[in-house]
Amino acid sequence: MYKPDAGSFRNFVYQSYFMKATQIHSTHDVIISGAGPVGLFLACELALAGCSVLVLEKAGHPHSPLKQLPFGIRGLSAPTIEALYRRGLLKELEVPKNLKNPHANAVQGPRRQAGHFAGIPFHDGDIDTSRWRYRLPGSPATSLIAEMEELETVLSRRAEALGVEIRRGFAVTNFHQTGDGVTVRSGDQSIKGKWLVGCDGSRSVVRKTGGFEFAGTEPEFTGYSAKVDIANPEKLSPGRHLTPTGMYLQSQPGYLAIQDFDGGAFHSSGKPVTREHVQEVLRHISNTDVTISALHFATTWTDRARQATTYRNGRVLLAGDAAHIHSPLGGQGLNLGLGDAMNLGWKLAATIQKKAPEGLLDSYHAERHPIGAQVLDWSRAQVAIMRPDPHARALNAIVRDLMHTRDGATYIAGRVWGVFTQYDPGGGHPLTGHSVPNFELEDGAGIGELMHDGRGMLLDFDRNASLKAWAIAHSDGIKYVSGRAKEQLGLSAVLIRPDGMIAWASDSDPDGSELEKAAGRWFA
Repeated sequence: MYKPDAGSFRNFVYQSYFMKATQIHSTHDVIISGAGPVGLFLACELALAGCSVLVLEKAGHPHSPLKQLPFGIRGLSAPTIEALYRRGLLKELEVPKNLKNPHANAVQGPRRQAGHFAGIPFHDGDIDTSRWRYRLPGSPATSLIAEMEELETVLSRRAEALGVEIRRGFAVTNFHQTGDGVTVRSGDQSIKGKWLVGCDGSRSVVRKTGGFEFAGTEPEFTGYSAKVDIANPEKLSPGRHLTPTGMYLQSQPGYLAIQDFDGGAFHSSGKPVTREHVQEVLRHISNTDVTISALHFATTWTDRARQATTYRNGRVLLAGDAAHIHSPLGGQGLNLGLGDAMNLGWKLAATIQKKAPEGLLDSYHAERHPIGAQVLDWSRAQVAIMRPDPHARALNAIVRDLMHTRDGATYIAGRVWGVFTQYDPGGGHPLTGHSVPNFELEDGAGIGELMHDGRGMLLDFDRNASLKAWAIAHSDGIKYVSGRAKEQLGLSAVLIRPDGMIAWASDSDPDGSELEKAAGRWFA
């Protein structure tokens, strides 16, 4: 952890540097660097809990070619969909009708592609959702297609309605932290905050300036996303194609994604992506003489997989791509980052408001770092069976066979959609550490609809007098909800964290001492 030394020469230099900037006298509880979905969702969570938040965004406007269809299409996983539902945001997403992915949550169904692993599809009809025992009828979908621009618009609108200040065209260029705050440099301005969170992407200035170690593996390929005009479109087939030299995907005519297994050499070269270069790579990968007549847009990316060894350094924290990067295969990066925001928001707010039990903020790293590591390995595994060599092709064939079984498709879908996400429960009931099922109460209300205020909740199915008295005594941080549910999974009571994760559960007569212990871990 960072330990300030006010008498050091380094601090003297920092303080002199920041004093030259134009001062903004207001002090925010939290300054967030980055106004992407992760930064905006985190800002919403903090503001919902009563914190003052300033978001600084380098780009002058939120529009980008990478956010346009089809590049801007993202698959939202179960934890993300639940988080948006629990904050009343899911209904605001206007998913284009032609992009909806209505996965049938039934065992039977057509062989409609529901997703993929390393380009190998799995289908709705092969997925046995009855094995996901904690998903109740009426739960939000396990997967949903959304547009990045639409998601950012919804989150920006909510953040501003909650009083968040968003400044676009203001990049964080440096910062200095002390024991009681962080001073951020943006252009010629110096802005003070109690905490700083880097949500500023894979090239995070906050991560680099903050001295975070970013450990991981080097890339296997250079990836290309491009919008082109093709003179002879009949040369390329639509869809995803693994070839002896790489992979190409044509999602719509002229919209290409290409993987060239060059060890990431071109991406790191700094060379411009020209029409001629994209044509050369595409011909090599597709083994055709396809001709690109015009290049409208192109960018490169890799499968470099790295993760900050700690998500916190003093009063500076990381979330989203600033904390972890990996190949976009499977589209799990956005979901991972939004999960970071949902986990961090209420913990940081409680810390700021002095309502946090000891160690609460440190549990952010403890819970989210292992989830991030799993996603990085999931990404590496996909790359391993996509390599253009005989060993990878052999593995690919075996995985393909497994995915065409009920067990294999159910497991892969559950991993891709985040159904199996669980934090270390630390003992207790098997449901502890899981996302709370969307219990439907007798009056028709779903639990997710009762969580729009972002507070913790004690859910008492049996209207237990002692639990009610306990909840009244803890009403500052926990609200009490009682009543039977249509399906209770054999439970009598559940303590739910503000992020929707189960902190404690009881099947029979509640053990007051266990409830008190669990509440003391997560609530003041």
